[in-house]
Amino acid sequence: MFRTFVAKAKDMENRITKLFNIKYPVIQGGMVWCSGWRLASAVSNNGGLGLLGAGSMHPETLVEHIHKMQQATNKPWGINVPLLYPEIDRLMDIIIQEGVKIVFTSAGSPKKWTPTLKAHGITVVHVISSSLFAKKCEEAGVDAVVAEGFEAGGHNGREETTTLTLIPNVVESCSLPVIAAGGISSGKSMFAVMALGAEGVQIGTRFAVATESSAHPAFKQRVLDTEEGGTMLALKKLAPTRLIKNKFYEQVKSLEDTGADAAKLTELLGKGRAKKGIFEGNMEEGELEIGQIASMLHREETVAEIFEDIITDFNKAAKKSIGWEM
Repeated sequence: MFRTFVAKAKDMENRITKLFNIKYPVIQGGMVWCSGWRLASAVSNNGGLGLLGAGSMHPETLVEHIHKMQQATNKPWGINVPLLYPEIDRLMDIIIQEGVKIVFTSAGSPKKWTPTLKAHGITVVHVISSSLFAKKCEEAGVDAVVAEGFEAGGHNGREETTTLTLIPNVVESCSLPVIAAGGISSGKSMFAVMALGAEGVQIGTRFAVATESSAHPAFKQRVLDTEEGGTMLALKKLAPTRLIKNKFYEQVKSLEDTGADAAKLTELLGKGRAKKGIFEGNMEEGELEIGQIASMLHREETVAEIFEDIITDFNKAAKKSIGWEM
C-alpha cells in the first residue's frame, strides 16, 4: 500500500480519496467552536474533506450551517457528531432530512447509529483510540476509522496511546481504511503516518487557527504562542481533555492533585467553558482545547496556504525517501 501511495504522491489516490471522492486524503477535524461552514467549505474547496463540528451547535444552528455549506461548495463535505450530544436523535434526523452524505461519529459506540445512517446512503466514519475499538467499528459496519493518538487536542482516549504506536496497531487489527490523527500538521508528518499504514490524515490544530476558523482571534493567538509542553491532559475523571495551561487548567490541576472526585470537577467545569475560551476569547477562565502540535505553529494562514504547504512538504518527503535502503 505504502509503495503504491509513494508512486502516486502527486495525485494521492487511495481508499480514502475514493471513499469521499476527494483530491487529497486530508480531513479537517470537526472541532467545537472552530469548524463552521467557512472553514469546512474552504477545506473542501481546496481538495480535502471539510467537516462541520456539530458538537457546539444547537440543532437550528446546524441547519443554518448545512444550508450555507450547500451554497459555499459543490465538493464533498461532512459533519462530525459526538454521540453523547444531548439532542442526538434530533441531530441525526436533521442530518438525514438535509441529505448529508458523510458523517464522522465520536465519543460513543457506533453500533446504535451506523445501521440507520448507512440505510440512508450515508458514509460513516468513527473516531477511535485503540485497536479494540477499531474491531468494534468494523463489526458495526462503519466505512473507515480515525485513529486518534494521545497528542490530539480536545477530548482524548483514556488509553493515552501515542499516534506512532496507535496507527500500526489499528492497521493490523482491522481491514478498514485508517485515517491518522493526533500531532499531524505538516506534509512530513502526513508522510510518516502513511508509512505506518494510514491512508489519510485528520488535522485539527492547524485548521483551528486558520483564517477561516470561527475561533476567537485571542484564542488563535494563544495557540500560536503556545510553546512545547504548553498543553496537558486534564479532567481524566470526566473525559480526558488536552488543554492549554491557563488559570482554568491550574484550577483543574489543583483539584485533581488533591484527589477531587468527578462531582467537584463537574462543578468547576460548569457549562460553556469551551465556548468561553475558544469562541468568546476568555483566555483565563475558558477551556482552551488544542493539540500538542500547537508549539510548531507560528502564524495564521488561510486554508489555501495550509494545503499548498502540506502537499508540497509531503511530495518533498516522498521524493526524498525513494531509493533509501538500510
